[in-house]
Formats: sequence, C-alpha cells, structure tokens
Amino acid sequence: MNGEHFILSHEPAIRLGFFLGVFAVVALWEVAAPRRALTVSKVLRWSSNLGLVVLNTVLLRLLFPLAAVGVAAFAAEHGWGLLNHFQVPAILAIPLAVVAMDFVIWLQHVMVHAVPALWRLHRVHHADLDYDVTTGARFHPIEILLSMLIKFATIVVLGPPVVAVVIFEVLLNATAMFNHGNIRLPAGLDRVLRWFVVTPDMHRVHHSVEDDECNSNFGFNLPWWDRLFGTYRDQPRGGHLGMTIGIRGHTDPREVDRLDGMLLLPFKGEITDYAINRRNFEEAPR
Repeated sequence: MNGEHFILSHEPAIRLGFFLGVFAVVALWEVAAPRRALTVSKVLRWSSNLGLVVLNTVLLRLLFPLAAVGVAAFAAEHGWGLLNHFQVPAILAIPLAVVAMDFVIWLQHVMVHAVPALWRLHRVHHADLDYDVTTGARFHPIEILLSMLIKFATIVVLGPPVVAVVIFEVLLNATAMFNHGNIRLPAGLDRVLRWFVVTPDMHRVHHSVEDDECNSNFGFNLPWWDRLFGTYRDQPRGGHLGMTIGIRGHTDPREVDRLDGMLLLPFKGEITDYAINRRNFEEAPR
C-alpha cells in the first residue's frame, strides 16, 4: 500500500522523468544516425509539436487531475473490474493488464481511422510533413480527451493494478517516441526487434500518404496485433527514403506544422480523406 501511495503521489514526476529521458536519447540518436533528411524547419515543427504537448498536458491535468492512476486506485478500492473481482495475483495481473490495455489502444487507433469524424481529429497526427520524435506526441486536444475517456472506461472494466497503469503509460510514451524517431537501425536488428516492439521502420509505413500503407501497422508498442489481425505491412512500396510522409492535399507547413493550423485542421474541408472503410484492397499489394 505504501508503494501504491508513493506512485499516486509521484506519478506526474515519474512520467515526466521518463518522457524527458527517452526524448533526449531519441533526439540525440536522430542527430547521430538520421534515417531520412527532414524537409521542414525543425524550429517550426518542434515549437509547434511540443507546444501542443504542453497544451494537452495542462488540459488533461485541469480536467482529470487524478489521471488514469487515480481511476485505477478508485477501482481497486471498490473492487471494480475483472482483475479486482477475481482477485488475480499481482504477478499475473500486471502483465495481463499491460497487454490488455495495449490491445485497447490498438483498437482505438483502428477506430480513429475507420470513423470519418474521428479521422478528422487523428489526421492532425498524420499531417506532419516530417517524421521524428516530436511526431509521436502531436495529437489534437479533442482526440487526447477522447483517448483519456476510453482509458478510464478500460480501467473500470479491467481493474488493473495501479503499478500496471503507470508501467503502461510509461511504455506507451517511450515506445511512441522511439518508433516515431527519425533513426536508423541495422536491417537485421530491425527484423528481430519488430517481433517484440514496434520499430521506427515498421511504424513509418503507417505515416505514408498512400492509403493502403497508412491503414496498416497501427501498433504503438506491441507489434503482435497487426500481425494477428492482418494489418501488418513489412515495407513501404517506395522504400523508406522514397516514401512521402503526410496527407494528400495538406502540404503547406503553415497549415499542418504550425500550432494554430493543427488546432483548426479537423474543422477544415469535407470528410473525403482515406478513412479505413474507404480502403481499396485491390490496390494494396503486399
């Protein structure tokens, strides 16, 4: 109980510490071994993307001060959720909860591609004209709020231990920064790693302007769901150096890589983009 109290009291500091540490490592890695040449001013993109991170963090703390760990503690106190109801031992409950929550995040990711109104929000993430560590944290505030509500519902139904929620949050943030990194890995190492974690080359395919490539490789952390449900794609058709990042029709940095443009993007234009339910499977060779 003392450990749980410590985690609840220091959860923001724990997450911030890991965020800053992983961010620094990946950012330095991008300088030392970049995968692709960047096309847009790094000052513009980083100030906008990180500005969105700050805005989302403040918004979440104002609206949900207890965050996900607070909901997990409340659920445990009242015996809510499957793992609490069946009193699953922590040694099993923690890994089960982490894997289950990762699967829910994968389903959520598929959903925001499948529902046109949600794709409007999620395309803020995809509209980045470059792909680096900051892309992994750029999401529209409304999508962030919806994601948090889905997370709360998952915790109430599942009943994960508090420590499992913290582990999951730290892993999700860390792997999102890693697999959005503009970093080069040896091909052999990448082939091995992507059986256990989503690698940058694996997830970069998902940020292609090509419809069928964008609607593949939905995983952020664990790569198994895409392989299991048939949404895995090994490589982009044009290769990682030749592929185009972003969304067709949104190529102006002032629209997609400035903070005001990102906040307004979901409310522009008709819903004619490539939601997954418009995918043309005949044009999706593997």
